[in-house]
Amino acid sequence: MKHIKYLILLTIGFTSVSCEDFLSPLPDTVVVAETYFNSDADLKTGIIGIYDAIQGVNENTVTNDNRVNRGVIFEYLLTEHRSDNTRSQTTEGSRADFHRYLVNANNVQSEDYYASMYQVIFRANNIMKYIDVANPENVAKYLGEIKFLRAYAYFNLVRLYGDVPLVTEVVLASNSEALFTRIDKAVIYDQIVADLLEATNSLDNTYKSRASKAAAQALLAKVYMTKPNPNYVDAKLLCEDIINTGGFNLQPNFHDVFYNELNSEIIFAIQYQFGLDTESQSFSAEFTSTLRQGRQDGLNMVNQNLIDDFNSKGGTRTAVSYHTFTSSSRTEVTKFLPEGSNVLTVPPTYGSNPQSAGNDWIILRYADVLLMHVEAAIATGTSTSDPAAMVSFNKIKDRAFPAMAPHSISNVTKNDLLLERRVELAFENHRFFDLLRFGVADSVLSQHAAVMGYGDYNTRALLLPIPAREINLSGGLLTQNPGY
Repeated sequence: MKHIKYLILLTIGFTSVSCEDFLSPLPDTVVVAETYFNSDADLKTGIIGIYDAIQGVNENTVTNDNRVNRGVIFEYLLTEHRSDNTRSQTTEGSRADFHRYLVNANNVQSEDYYASMYQVIFRANNIMKYIDVANPENVAKYLGEIKFLRAYAYFNLVRLYGDVPLVTEVVLASNSEALFTRIDKAVIYDQIVADLLEATNSLDNTYKSRASKAAAQALLAKVYMTKPNPNYVDAKLLCEDIINTGGFNLQPNFHDVFYNELNSEIIFAIQYQFGLDTESQSFSAEFTSTLRQGRQDGLNMVNQNLIDDFNSKGGTRTAVSYHTFTSSSRTEVTKFLPEGSNVLTVPPTYGSNPQSAGNDWIILRYADVLLMHVEAAIATGTSTSDPAAMVSFNKIKDRAFPAMAPHSISNVTKNDLLLERRVELAFENHRFFDLLRFGVADSVLSQHAAVMGYGDYNTRALLLPIPAREINLSGGLLTQNPGY
């Protein structure tokens, strides 16, 4: 997948969007697509191109913050920084606006992420238009993969921006209104569920770096528990189906989850390749501050309240997740250290090319499924003693505290689970969404903002502003979120 991405871009370009703006397709792009998608092989290559929009472009290749598809490279800003987990090292620049709840409609990182997710959606829609050129035995499989990716993008958008335009087919200039009409989030969720149901019925578990049945099931379970009218029963069944397949296991060593890539715990990850600017990522370097390996002064610095939770509940996860430098008293994320790094040496080293890191970005892993299993068992209650859910929870605790294994915890409260998810999945962009899903985002973040002195926090911060650029392109048709 890594080695054919730029062939795709050179061949089809942004087939469903124009070179003028992300959300306005040109009629002649259809001609480009028609001349390219002529065979099953063409379609397969085009599907791989959808992953490129998620992978994004390393800032080393194009440093301009404007009009570049960064994909998930900026995602930690929109998620971890807006939770109580992390912050920027400084207060300078648009990146520092996220942790202080100062993001406005002109924020370039938010704009880029919004556009990147629509890149995923438009490429998916465009390829589906030509599905009839696929070999008959591949049609269902290709459609399932495409719809999984579209659902993934819409799930991110609806959680971050609320009501968004719902586009499920190629939109020509004559019908551009569809690109700028916000649709109620309940309808968006219906489409996400429909897409993921199709994916679960047509995919197998061949891949970890591409869509799979387990990835669709895990994402659907999370969708079921997030949507306005949660479906905990089916979410639990989906988690149990993944568990019962026996195809996934926790890595015995927590370190190996992140440095033994595509291991038995990984369900879905986006791959990067070390040292190759066109296939690498830059966020690993930006997580450093003491020796400043990235272009910024340091991002994703760990907050003290998270350190406190690690001290009480982290176990073996603590040393892998972050490191505090005695020389600077700064605490930095170490789950995604660039190749060749070693923070335990004096002075620490960060390898030969930390700004072109090859660390995969993990979107779904088995530990998340085990904890979702417990969450679905709690459902609308405050705790659970469900035997199967307790088995799942105890597996997590056994790895984190092997000296105390086997654990025999028989009851887990909602607060217990939220804390466990925090230390298990820290810096993997789950915390903000967990707070929303558990219904405690406003209370937790308002308290966090008060402690940190972020006086601009209010409930509007639970949704990001619709990018002003898109509103301007729409001629005012696209409306803004309240308070912006």
